[in-house]
Amino acid sequence: MKSIELFLKELLSSPGISGYENPVCTLIQKQWEALADEIQISRVGSLHALRRASTPGEHPCVMIAAHMDAIGLMVKEIRDGLLWITQIGGVDPRVLPGQLVTVHGQKDYKGVVQMLPDRLVKDQPAGSAPVYPRLFVDTGLSTAEISKNISVGDVVSFATTPTTHGGKFISGHSLDNRASVAALTVCLEELRNYQLQWDLWAVATVQEERGAVGAFSSTFDLKPQVGIAVDVTFAQEPGLNTHETFPLGKGVTIGVGGNIHPALQQRFMEIAEEIDLPHSIETMPRSSGTDAMAIQITAAGVPTMVVGIPIRYMHTPLEMAALSDITRAGRLLARFITRLEPGSPDSLFNGGAA
Repeated sequence: MKSIELFLKELLSSPGISGYENPVCTLIQKQWEALADEIQISRVGSLHALRRASTPGEHPCVMIAAHMDAIGLMVKEIRDGLLWITQIGGVDPRVLPGQLVTVHGQKDYKGVVQMLPDRLVKDQPAGSAPVYPRLFVDTGLSTAEISKNISVGDVVSFATTPTTHGGKFISGHSLDNRASVAALTVCLEELRNYQLQWDLWAVATVQEERGAVGAFSSTFDLKPQVGIAVDVTFAQEPGLNTHETFPLGKGVTIGVGGNIHPALQQRFMEIAEEIDLPHSIETMPRSSGTDAMAIQITAAGVPTMVVGIPIRYMHTPLEMAALSDITRAGRLLARFITRLEPGSPDSLFNGGAA
């Protein structure tokens, strides 16, 4: 396999806005085909990759989900030769002015997000934070060219170039959640030569940013006995509470809370300590904000776990993660899979409540 850094840069260079994931899905499928026994696309567009257990017959199933969709923008109105925009997923408008973007019309067009000069806007104080009604994309195209090639409803993705920093960190758009797709790829690579006792479904889900659509539908389809969501979490930044954030490059997070089955949380803790893998406990008292929320309550319910990768500047066009944390997440997932024993999954849970 190519290095995870190179693959992640490809992921971060590919569009795949929530609801429009096909370009990045194609890229992931190409990478996973050599690591899986079977590949399929769900009815709503999620990517399913199966590693079968090594012995014939029926086996329990574990599903690991990492959403491949990203936040982005959409053309809401075309006026005065400019594209007025709205958000897909949670995009803070304060970070948008000056950002380079790609408008996906009849073909791809480069553009820049700009706003009306506050000194020329009569009904707002100078220095006010930008809001979507005042944000637009300038492509440099004429009105006639725009009319022919760009339509209301076309999506707009960030065009930030992925960059590595000191060989340790990587920045770019869509690390939420392409970092976790990369970690799941590391997991599949680690498992390449293992004889598995359970079936494993690696799933790149769609539309997590718009209601966990892929997680609901894939869980219903695949019917796993155990579900694991891999997603990003908040890394420490200046001015943030340390109990709500986690150090960048110092390991993964292991979730605990209502979305998390306590037996799974305990198992992941034991494995992390056994292999001396740096980790932190991430408390999730209300909900995890991940695909785990959907996995846990689909059909009759699924015992669920959440593994997190800290990133800085979440939901901006320039997020940052540590390459070591991505690799650690993949190794932790792989070690959990290799420790699953044949037979009933009940032995994992010791009768505890989900």
